[in-house]
Amino acid sequence: MNQPNPNSPRFTPQGLIPTAEQTAIQLAQNKVVLIDANAGAAKTTTLALRIAEALARKLPPEQILALTFTPEARDVLRRRLAEVGVPSTLIERLAVLSFEDFAAWMMDLVDGDDVRQCRDLRALKGYALQAMDRTAERYAGHVDGLELHTHSLALSQFLEVQLGLKATMALDSDVEFMAPEEAAEVLGVPLTDYLTTLEYERLRLDGGAGAVFRGPFDATYDLACNLHGGGRLAEQFPDYRLVLCDELHDLNEAAFRILEALIDRPQCYFVGAGDKDQVIHAKLGASDEYLQRRFAERFPKLQRYPLTQTWRHGPHLAGAMAEFKQKTISSQLPLRTEIQHGHYDSAAECAQRVVFAIRDWKRDGYDLDGCAILIRDRHQSMAIENALVEADIDYRTPPMAGYLQRDEILFLRGLLAIALRDFGAVKSEQVRGAIVDAMVAFSEMKFSARSMDNFKQQIMKSPDLLGELFMIEDERRDGVEPSYREVASEATKHAVIAALAWLSAVDPATPAAAVLTELCERVQLAATARRIFVRAYDAGVINKSIASLLEAAAASGQSLQEFWSAMNAREAFIRRKRDRKSVLIECAANAKGKEFDHVILPFLQDGEFPHPTQPRREEENLFYVAATRARARLTLLSPNDTAQRSSFIAQMRLPKSSAAAEAALERNLAAPAPAPAARLYLTASFHEKDQVKALGAKFDIARRAWYVESDTDLKPFGAWLKK
Repeated sequence: MNQPNPNSPRFTPQGLIPTAEQTAIQLAQNKVVLIDANAGAAKTTTLALRIAEALARKLPPEQILALTFTPEARDVLRRRLAEVGVPSTLIERLAVLSFEDFAAWMMDLVDGDDVRQCRDLRALKGYALQAMDRTAERYAGHVDGLELHTHSLALSQFLEVQLGLKATMALDSDVEFMAPEEAAEVLGVPLTDYLTTLEYERLRLDGGAGAVFRGPFDATYDLACNLHGGGRLAEQFPDYRLVLCDELHDLNEAAFRILEALIDRPQCYFVGAGDKDQVIHAKLGASDEYLQRRFAERFPKLQRYPLTQTWRHGPHLAGAMAEFKQKTISSQLPLRTEIQHGHYDSAAECAQRVVFAIRDWKRDGYDLDGCAILIRDRHQSMAIENALVEADIDYRTPPMAGYLQRDEILFLRGLLAIALRDFGAVKSEQVRGAIVDAMVAFSEMKFSARSMDNFKQQIMKSPDLLGELFMIEDERRDGVEPSYREVASEATKHAVIAALAWLSAVDPATPAAAVLTELCERVQLAATARRIFVRAYDAGVINKSIASLLEAAAASGQSLQEFWSAMNAREAFIRRKRDRKSVLIECAANAKGKEFDHVILPFLQDGEFPHPTQPRREEENLFYVAATRARARLTLLSPNDTAQRSSFIAQMRLPKSSAAAEAALERNLAAPAPAPAARLYLTASFHEKDQVKALGAKFDIARRAWYVESDTDLKPFGAWLKK
């Protein structure tokens, strides 16, 4: 009897023929395996093949753990398992979890089931405000430079800072005996946010007694602290013999420590896939150091396997990205992924080029919801949104707010509403509340959360009360000398009040552009943005957003009253059409892990993309992520002036890569498409196995079923063929 080759796959997937690269990974038996993958190289499918092979070799499903960084990626991996042919009964027994789900499960062994789970940042608002109150009580008058604000911008900034401190395990750094000012400087975060984070953690962990609540990523952080701090939770991990991890380019220090503890178990094997060129979440601790150095230092005998072929797009885009990143990327798809290049002289003309590209796409017979406009940052969307509305093209902007709902624009809308005595024109209560938040933030006023909530409730009932916001006295600390920033904040509030007095006397028939330009100067908007936002880059985005609004006002030629009415009408129009099939406008950083038939990249110009203040490598990675989301068409929009164009376009070396891609496409078109043999599964029972085996049937170990190939003589198997 012939024995099967132990180095041959025991699992044969349905619907695809694995490449040699995929088969090598499917059969890998090294303790630690790292997959160096390209964008669209079927990382998740390859991990599914590795799991299926383990199942075929009779590894119990309960001894396999697959980890992802998001619930969406977790669900995709489950789908890929089903698609390659793993039975649903086995998938249900597998632990396919996000890091956060796995960590929460493990931490429940310590904390029990009473920990409140706050799934989004809004649910954390009350806790953040409590932490700020505690910070004021503990440090006010004792620490210089303490600046506590309760508006939405301050809260979101604080929650982002504390998330970054946890992801990088910075709170675990050796700063315990440093003065607060020195510790904050070492960690590279604002002093107020650092101290508030300490109070927030005391509140969340009940002074060390155990977690009371957890927000996003907190379970991962708590488990990493337990494992690194001498906790013995690793001893209670289930007996996993195979651990897998997708999207390793999102790995941060907390998640890495969890992987270390899992891999250190003697019987555990690890397979992880990532692309060092897709590291774009540095603020959350992601770094290519893990893929390139940390794993190798920790596990010197690891084995690397490549996944160079992309299955998302054809040779033209694959070749351009190979040149851009100077690495091997190939495509065997018989698909011409077009790379179109348009030019413009102004932001308005760039937006029109976007409209033309979408109309061409639709004229070619494609659906709008297959088209995505990926921008470098949110300030770039204003001209595009306006052009799409004028062209009657539906669009959506999740999770990025449309420009009319951004804080800096909401602030100006609030001032106009007061001056024109027309806050009732803003129909959405949610937007009205956001306007109040924005006005408090950009006027740098300080109120308690209770005062803010009470005022919002009054405004919901009587919108005309908005102007009374500036009649409320700020809540200051008694007996404490105001800092220079508090003095500046007071000056901002007075400047806003004075600007409102001026604005109220302006004739509504005055051109909107002139009024808004003067208003921004009077309220010192640029200087205020620099004080509110920690990063100079964020303040710059705000100022570019305001500049875009002023350009739109000038281009409209409308009076102040007309522009105000047009803004509110446009908001109502957009909200009405948002749920229909439409074009997506998205920041490039939020598009990772997604793919679209047509990707449009606008504003590829000097000073925008790459951004001069951001690390060059991160900007390259962001462009690579954005461009590789495309399947059928990529549209690049850059200035007519070649000197102003993004250097990334030249880096793609399109003339060179296009010539090689034409030859590759011809080969792909001429090559016969490999067709996996279809399997016909039989209904043979256990007692009939010898009978069907003698007739030539084969056994699928993963599916636990007998089958025959579709090109065999089926007559002998008629009694067992599934109807």
